[in-house]
Amino acid sequence: MSVASSPSSSAPGPTWTADQVGRVAAPLREQVVDLVRDAILGFRLQPGQRLVERELVEQLGVSRATVREVLRQLAAEGLVTVVPQRGAIVTALSPDDAADLYEMRAPLEALAVQRFVQRAAPEHVADLRAAVTEIERTAEAADPQAQLRAKDRFYEVLFRGSGSEPLQQTVAGLQARVRLLRATSLSEPGRPREAAAELRAVVDAVEAGDAARAAAACVQHIQNAARTALARLRTDS
Repeated sequence: MSVASSPSSSAPGPTWTADQVGRVAAPLREQVVDLVRDAILGFRLQPGQRLVERELVEQLGVSRATVREVLRQLAAEGLVTVVPQRGAIVTALSPDDAADLYEMRAPLEALAVQRFVQRAAPEHVADLRAAVTEIERTAEAADPQAQLRAKDRFYEVLFRGSGSEPLQQTVAGLQARVRLLRATSLSEPGRPREAAAELRAVVDAVEAGDAARAAAACVQHIQNAARTALARLRTDS
């Protein structure tokens, strides 16, 4: 049962049903946003795939107004692109766009790691170690969404402990597209374990109070992720 028309008939469809909406206390729109966002990040909705309002309404059992609000929010996050004469499609990052995003991430995250070493409270350091332990655990499981949540938790702790509001605000504007690239990288066999080892090296340096080594390990992690994701994007393009 397909929710959206795709340029390729072999593209997988999302695994949602209308009865998934309304089971929890979160506002209806927020629930639908989460469902569609997870389908995009899990590649059940493929890059470039059309998101047809009528089909989303029928599948999710919500109003057209709710669907439009959801698509507007996901467009603001960068996960959906509105194309004239075509409507909404899942954002397809070009290899050049992805390369730029990785180039932007490296210095921002390296600075966040340096500030974390300088400013983080002991409980932040403990939380960062717990976050990387969870990343290592999910790397052994075939659950892409759990892997993404674990990575989200790591970066949430990192930026909170950095104590830099400007850094947090700057990164927030890139977050959704960074998550899309993260999902692309982690979908490659063996990459989740490699990423876990790289982030463990970051935390080891943080715990040693070595800001330069921690920042260098962070940059190495991003460069390795970039090589993996860009190779995938170039193959798919």
